[in-house]
Amino acid sequence: MNIIQLISLDKNTVIKIDKGELISFINNNEELIHQKGSPGWKKSDIEMFPIIGPTSTNDNKVFTQKGECIQGQHGFLRELEYQLIENSETRVILKKNYKANTKINNSRFPKNSNEPYVFWSYDFTFTKSFKLDNKALKIQFEITSEKGMPFMLGYHPAFKLSGNLDETIQIKNKKITIKDVIQKGGAAYPFFDVNEITLIKKEGQNIQIKAKGFDNIMFWTEVDNMVCLEPITQYPDLSTQNYSEKNMRISSGKEVFSVVISPIKD
Repeated sequence: MNIIQLISLDKNTVIKIDKGELISFINNNEELIHQKGSPGWKKSDIEMFPIIGPTSTNDNKVFTQKGECIQGQHGFLRELEYQLIENSETRVILKKNYKANTKINNSRFPKNSNEPYVFWSYDFTFTKSFKLDNKALKIQFEITSEKGMPFMLGYHPAFKLSGNLDETIQIKNKKITIKDVIQKGGAAYPFFDVNEITLIKKEGQNIQIKAKGFDNIMFWTEVDNMVCLEPITQYPDLSTQNYSEKNMRISSGKEVFSVVISPIKD
């Protein structure tokens, strides 16, 4: 699949998508997305599904009513390839299909995992779509599966920063700094019952994120030049890494989530 480019009708915004990954979001000549190769993270966005968080202390096991599954950190959706369904000047739709209990090669093996294969006990189809207009980029996720499938979902985009530790994230009436997020470490900094935040930068445009369906957002970075702003359905139990149905969503058969990313001039 070639790199896909979308251009807003007013020509002020250009985004680029590589195999489903949002690798560039240029608005008014400013790049908003963290670039691969820069310090911090080797990707620019990814989806976390059907679990969020690590699995190592639970022997990579996730228990469901349909049996025990093997999952890596943040699930295994990243191991599947997107198929292009639709592409126009301002919209693209991509899809991943999975058949229950199909063993998928684990890219973390053997360096970062002792499991050569990962799998899930349920069929599902995962659709990711991008829609660009003059004001914002809307990213939508649609999950179709049998009713009763347990899951977690997180969207994990990374945004460029100017390198100032005092840059802030506005959540309702609270502000936290990039320094606060770095000090939290690898566990990420969670906020619950929130679907809207604003990244306030020292240089360039601010970024507003509005999410639907997730209800929580967590933040992560270990450097001062980028930050991941991640809408999530649940925050993982890091102490036990026990991914039971008690701390997961239960599918109604079709679930829809969305994230709207809007550049804002200060």
